[in-house]
Amino acid sequence: MKTLQILCIMAIALSSISMQGQSGLRPPGDVNCDWEVNIADVNTLVDSILHGAQYDPFYSYATDVNHDKEINIDDISLLIHALQGEALPPMPSYSGTLPVLYINTEGHHDINSKEEYIHADWWLDAMGIEGVQPLGTPDEPLGMLIKGRGNYTWERSDKKPYRIKLDTKQSLLGMKKNRHFCLLAHDFWSNPVGFELSRRIGLAYTPAQEPVEVVLNGIYAGLYFITEKIRVGKHRVNVTEQQNGETDEGLITGGWLIEIDGHVDKNQFFILEDDGEVLPVKYHSPDSLSDEQMDYIYNLISQTDKAINEVSDSVWEKYIDLDTLACFYIVNEVVDDIESFKGSLYLHKHRGDSTKLLFGPVWDFGCAFGRLDYETPCFLYENTDDVYKPYWLEKLVQSGQFQEVVRKHWRQFYPSRMETMESYIDSLINRISLASEADRMRWPGQYWSRLESQNEYYKMRMREKVKFLNEQWGSQQ
Repeated sequence: MKTLQILCIMAIALSSISMQGQSGLRPPGDVNCDWEVNIADVNTLVDSILHGAQYDPFYSYATDVNHDKEINIDDISLLIHALQGEALPPMPSYSGTLPVLYINTEGHHDINSKEEYIHADWWLDAMGIEGVQPLGTPDEPLGMLIKGRGNYTWERSDKKPYRIKLDTKQSLLGMKKNRHFCLLAHDFWSNPVGFELSRRIGLAYTPAQEPVEVVLNGIYAGLYFITEKIRVGKHRVNVTEQQNGETDEGLITGGWLIEIDGHVDKNQFFILEDDGEVLPVKYHSPDSLSDEQMDYIYNLISQTDKAINEVSDSVWEKYIDLDTLACFYIVNEVVDDIESFKGSLYLHKHRGDSTKLLFGPVWDFGCAFGRLDYETPCFLYENTDDVYKPYWLEKLVQSGQFQEVVRKHWRQFYPSRMETMESYIDSLINRISLASEADRMRWPGQYWSRLESQNEYYKMRMREKVKFLNEQWGSQQ
């Protein structure tokens, strides 16, 4: 305590000294987020230590001045030396090879909820990259709402993903104008590759995404992919938007956007299957159901589930579109995404009693090539533990009709649409390589290897899987 008092006296004597930070990136040691390093930061640090400060991974490069993963007396000492003119350790910063998205939340508050939005100002710096349109400026920022998103990544990763809702529709990095986007924090290889495969096989809609580096409340937050949020719309899931609380029996047949996913959600219902398993279903659009709407969608999925489990082509084909199912399945087989028929399985449906459930859009390839006991390639429904036991797939693949449709789409897809996949991947990796290194410096705990090493490993796995699939499906028989 005596040492703290001495340091506080020294700090007060230096109170007239300050170091002005940049408008968008906080200077090292700016503990209280006022974009200056001054006596107020020392006072904040002293107060934090006296009240039992905890190390916070996101704000570590501001409050943990010496980067030792503790907030303690050494940080105060270093700040005082900085006020006397000594240089502070630099904070990790963006690579300068990608556009930079600046976000400053109102009052510089933490984003700690997936349910409640908070307001933020933002601007996009093109960083001089050809073809990129800047949006807003530090002096005239634009507005947005932002909150957390995700399940595993939100709960267990220091680097968080976010959902954003812009105040006005914008074309971010060349994407179609919209207000609704996600900032995906991980899976720099698997998500872009899975989405590209979806586009190449011809699914009606695949979310667009572009890499960007993010500065949040003045602190470099790393490499992200701005990604279109899956929602009903002309340029997204293009089904007729159904009104919340609709009761007309002709209108409640569509459009629907639903998701089979085991994570608990308020807009969710459960179907008990004959074998005792529970099928969890989320409804995204509409998102507030009348009794009539709930009865309709519950009965539709129940009947579909029952028909699939009976493995009767003439029955389940009444409910499911075979072509979108086959294309969705092929994409996820190519990247061996063991979670694809277990979580984030989107379905949509047009209006009309005769319309069928369509598979897609694709989303979340975080479990691509995720079998740790991998030896030789196999199908998604083989050698999978109970955690990733797929809904429906084990029954669907028993259908001779489904097998034939898969073979048809595979022969159209391979090799012609796969020929340039590796060059696409290499181009992607080259584009984000330096940004991924900056991200690795910012979040060292999230990396099991450098991105270039992951690229070679994943490409090798994909080659082996494609060879295996072609041996199964490439024959005309």
